[in-house]
Amino acid sequence: MDLSHRFSKAELDRLYEEVLYTIRHRLGKPEPHQVADSQELYSYVQKAFGMDAKEHSVIMQQVMELESPIYCLKATVKEAKGILGKDVSGFSDPYCLLGIEAKSQEPAHPDHRKRMKAVVKDLIPEDQIHRTQVISQTLSPVWDETFILEFEDVETASFHLDMWDSDVVESMRHKLGELTDLHGLKRIFKDARKDKGQDDFLGNVVLRLKDLHCWNDQWYQLEPRTETYPNRGDCHLQFLLTHKKRATTSSRTQPSYTVHRHLLQQLVSYEILQHQAGSISWDGELSSHASTVLYLHATQKDLSDFHQVMAKWLAYSKLYQSLEFNSNCLLHQITSIEYQWAQERLRPEQKAELAESFQSLLTYGVSLIRRYRIIFPLSVPRSKERLQSLLRVLVQMCKTKAFHELCTLSPDLPQMISTALKSGTTEWFHMQKEHLKPIVKSMEENGKALSRLLLEVIEDLQQCHKIWNKFFINTFKLHIFSIAYLELESLVAEHVQEQLHEVDSSMSKPTAESLFQLYMNLQELYRMKDFLPRRDGPLALSNFHQWFKEAVPQWLQKAYNTALERAQRAVQMDQLKPFGEHNKHSTSTVDLSTCYAQIVKTWQQLNWPDPEEAFMIMVKLVEDMCKISLMYCRLIKERAEALSLSEQNEGEAANRLCIVVNNIKQLRVLILRLPTQLDWAQLEQRTGAVIDRQQIQHTLHHQLDSTVSCLDHEVRDVVQALATKLEKGIARHIQELSSSNNTKEPEDSIIPLMKFLESELQYLNEHLVQENFKSLLTLLWHHTLSVLSAAAAPQVPSAQHCKRLHCALKSLELCFYGEGCGLPLEILHTAAFQSLETHLALCSASSRKLIQKYFSNRIKQQLDTSSEKFGAVTIKALYRPSEQKLRVEVLNAANLIPLDSNGSSDPFVQLTLEPRHEFPEVVARTTQCKRNELHPLFDEAFDFLIPPEKCRQEGACLLLTVFDYDTLGSNDLEGEAFFPLCHLPGLNDDEDEADMGRVPQTRLPLTHPKPTGDEILRLLESRKGDKEAQAFVKLRKQRAKQSKETQSKEAE
Repeated sequence: MDLSHRFSKAELDRLYEEVLYTIRHRLGKPEPHQVADSQELYSYVQKAFGMDAKEHSVIMQQVMELESPIYCLKATVKEAKGILGKDVSGFSDPYCLLGIEAKSQEPAHPDHRKRMKAVVKDLIPEDQIHRTQVISQTLSPVWDETFILEFEDVETASFHLDMWDSDVVESMRHKLGELTDLHGLKRIFKDARKDKGQDDFLGNVVLRLKDLHCWNDQWYQLEPRTETYPNRGDCHLQFLLTHKKRATTSSRTQPSYTVHRHLLQQLVSYEILQHQAGSISWDGELSSHASTVLYLHATQKDLSDFHQVMAKWLAYSKLYQSLEFNSNCLLHQITSIEYQWAQERLRPEQKAELAESFQSLLTYGVSLIRRYRIIFPLSVPRSKERLQSLLRVLVQMCKTKAFHELCTLSPDLPQMISTALKSGTTEWFHMQKEHLKPIVKSMEENGKALSRLLLEVIEDLQQCHKIWNKFFINTFKLHIFSIAYLELESLVAEHVQEQLHEVDSSMSKPTAESLFQLYMNLQELYRMKDFLPRRDGPLALSNFHQWFKEAVPQWLQKAYNTALERAQRAVQMDQLKPFGEHNKHSTSTVDLSTCYAQIVKTWQQLNWPDPEEAFMIMVKLVEDMCKISLMYCRLIKERAEALSLSEQNEGEAANRLCIVVNNIKQLRVLILRLPTQLDWAQLEQRTGAVIDRQQIQHTLHHQLDSTVSCLDHEVRDVVQALATKLEKGIARHIQELSSSNNTKEPEDSIIPLMKFLESELQYLNEHLVQENFKSLLTLLWHHTLSVLSAAAAPQVPSAQHCKRLHCALKSLELCFYGEGCGLPLEILHTAAFQSLETHLALCSASSRKLIQKYFSNRIKQQLDTSSEKFGAVTIKALYRPSEQKLRVEVLNAANLIPLDSNGSSDPFVQLTLEPRHEFPEVVARTTQCKRNELHPLFDEAFDFLIPPEKCRQEGACLLLTVFDYDTLGSNDLEGEAFFPLCHLPGLNDDEDEADMGRVPQTRLPLTHPKPTGDEILRLLESRKGDKEAQAFVKLRKQRAKQSKETQSKEAE
């Protein structure tokens, strides 16, 4: 039979007759989930078969006129348990008698109790009684015997079953041999009273047929005839109410399972069509009406479970091909067939039907898979589950024993699926190509159509990779992505090349733009090759970039023009104000950053494979971005100037200059990021084989460095302009400070300058980024030092004047340092600063302070001197705190310069404590003169009474001056040595040293004053009204004169 045909009107009428007959002659008590009302069932089947009232009435009349079937109870005696042991051994030899009593025993009948206790052979004719086998010696017999019991009226008939213990005549010796306990002995006495060979009653089961369902399977308690043994065990029975000799045409002319399949097919078709959510979501669940009708028909026809499953498979697999529904239903049926498969139970025509259903579903299923993109679109809910279910059904079907035994040519299912997927992919591509074909034939429209087609292909491949691949791999070990990709990649390459054969360098801008989108789509498609598990040979798209070489210059020019126009518009709209609370740039920098990001994105999107051509593209992009940056610098400065001219506000003009500086600095940051953003390192690796690294460095880095240098120059120019505005104010305040009244305190004199700087610098710090602010501070600091140096330049500055300048310098140092937030100390402490600070510190000091400073310098000179060019003097010095006494022993002198004409000298040593103003009461002391000695030995001791704090004063020292005694004129100077009193042994001790002998000797090289003069002496000399200063200078000049004479004699 062809499973694909639809029922003719005659076939449908016969089938309708069959179902009406089934309902009319229904048997059994309805199950809870079944429809009990027959009128409801008549109404349901009338709709399911599409019968109008007249057709239904005619066929119903025919059914009522048909002869009723023979009603049968198919009873199966399965087993029993817990029955009585009637034999001496404690066991029984049970068997059952069963039959149907035509008239039911009603509970209200007067002799009800008696009739219920009656045995089968007393109630039922002997020819209607059925008997099971005898199971020997057991209390749990198993029979599993089936009997067909006919009856006429289900309302009055009842089922009876008696269980007996079969007794066979045995000798007393045999019975005694089986005796095991006292109960066995009682049974022997009881048997002796019975008739020979009489069977023992074990229990009975009586059931009214109208209380039975169509199908029953349960344990029933065995009832006693007397109350002697009320608990007699249980018996397991199965019942099926069936028909014999059904009078319908279908039952008489067709196999039962065929009729049932046709009925199932008709009802399922109706159920699917009535499903509100559509056929594809129908999961095989039948309504209670359909389930009831099919259940009644299967039980009345006594269809086996296997034939019911087979009928369902044949019906469902056929319907699936016309009314697609959830194929899980098929999976359940094919699994049941495999579980119950037994080929010998099928007739040849049934085998042929089943084989044909397998082949038909396989062919149809493969065709669905071929068109899976259309049949199972992801836009439709549960499409994934539907396709996965179909794949499982096909695999399971082809694995079954039934398929292999009935289908002689078992197909290679994976190969079939692979072939179907390839052809389906090609069909889908051509369908999409036709669907997206442009109406207007032009290169621009072709490019757009190709891009749209590529997007469809890419989306399809993404679905294959992310969704469908796992289904086909798990089911067939097929990599659907590989199949689809290799097929589509080849088709795309062929189609795109056909469309691009007219491309040349003179293409229009819209054409170039459409081709750029196409290029990116092809790139994305080509990158998907990485998902292929393996690949044999090159792909058709391997060198697709070559198809677009003519369009690349247009793409680059488009990127440049777009960025340039956007930057120009950004500057025109820029009001040169910070665009955010925490930002110090204006809005144009944001747009400029976006412009650069877009050019970087263009480079990344191109991802040009050819290394040499990629390098040339990079050079062009970097050149364009550098041109844009320099253009931006020029435009933003012009914008600031234009805004300032229109407002004539000096403060706002300075503010705009700050923003300009910040913007250019931010632009510099953007430029310096380009090597990283454009990944120059990776480009160097790619081009290493074709382009020398030095060429890359020279071309790209030189271009970038040149642009950065230009930006730095622009920043310096604007910062210098800002600095110039402030330098005038600083110079004015310093001039006022310099010329202020000498009676005014220095701290008060610098207040106007500091207020001016605080106001201006705070404003600039708020409006400049930190790096630019520090650049400005550096310029201002150098200018400020030069102005202060000029103010301190007069030959004879007053101490008060210098004090004001020195106070200003220290305050400015703190101001520019800004507690670590301004300029670092290494930038502040330049040579000019240190020189100026030293000069101002000296000029502002008192005369006595200068004298102390002079001696501090001479002590330092003494400590730094190791040469004994003028000889040396050796002393021992000790301070005794308890006596506040300094004891000095002048031991000797050595290597003195011969200053007499006889080549020798007459040396003596003068000891003084300096500075004199610290030791006014201490007189100078002198050693004896040693005649004609260049290495005199003095060994003289001197004591000086001085407090310890005086010894710790700055410049406090013991001055040892060695003279050559001259009788006729003034004494000549051999040299002088300075011993710092702060280094005196015993000065810092709590107790006095034990004796002078333990004090080490100190050898002091003799020195002479510097021949070029001393700055401190010049300052002191300039203070004409200071007698103390003049006296000190006179003394030091005398020593200098003596030093000059000494060195003249030495030269002679």
